[in-house]
Amino acid sequence: MEEAEESRLVQLETKLAYLEDFVNQLQQVSVEHTETIERLREENRRMAQKIREMSDMLEGDIPNRKPPHY
Repeated sequence: MEEAEESRLVQLETKLAYLEDFVNQLQQVSVEHTETIERLREENRRMAQKIREMSDMLEGDIPNRKPPHY
């Protein structure tokens, strides 16, 4: 193999190694973001449930509510 071809092959292999590393890093970030999104969704669900519960508890304390037929 000629020296120019070997040099070109080494450059291509080097670029490929960097690209593989970059893809692995992107995949890791994607996994972390997915886990974070799932945690935030669960927290959001719990907070919404707590707000509903608090709202239901306070409704009984409101004396001047309009009757349901209005």
